[in-house]
Amino acid sequence: MLFERSATLEDVLKERLAHLSRMANCGYCLGFHIRQGVPSARYTTLDPAWMDHYGHQGFLMRDPSLAWASSANGVLRWSDPALTDTYGVYTEARRFGLLYGMVASFGPATSLSVAVLARNDREFLDAEMNCAFETLQSLHSLAVLPDQLSLAQREALGIIATGQRYAAAAAHLGISESALKARLYGARRRLNARTTPEAIRCAKDYGLI
Repeated sequence: MLFERSATLEDVLKERLAHLSRMANCGYCLGFHIRQGVPSARYTTLDPAWMDHYGHQGFLMRDPSLAWASSANGVLRWSDPALTDTYGVYTEARRFGLLYGMVASFGPATSLSVAVLARNDREFLDAEMNCAFETLQSLHSLAVLPDQLSLAQREALGIIATGQRYAAAAAHLGISESALKARLYGARRRLNARTTPEAIRCAKDYGLI
């Protein structure tokens, strides 16, 4: 099960999901690291009746929010002209009390995370949308899967974590220093870390090294 890292990370997850609930009084749905249309993990507080109807109607392939999210990073309200509701998904959503909504999307196309939030009383404020996007970014980073780091990347992070310098670490692994740096760069990208020390901390928290 995703997110089984540590009590600290679990607490962070719960706190951030609770924050989304406070902003979205009709609920939310999040899918993390979507690959070939399938999320690695999903959390939802939307009305089960709506989720059942959504599935039975085949809205997953017709939802304008998801169509937009598949090719963009950012946030949009359902009412934005950029979202063309050809199949009446939002019209149906209103029948279930989901009168206003927004979508947030973050990550590469090969491992995208998406959040959809809904309200029944008003449009989402700009500040709420920005907050939702920042929350999705942080949750995307928390939702790291073990297979997102290759064995070579885990080895590279692990040996640098012991305090060895690049030249010595590369010699220990039997590779060139440039190859070591390439592995570390790849690990930083997959962990959404800005520096190697940050990547090492993340990898340790996630139980990857």
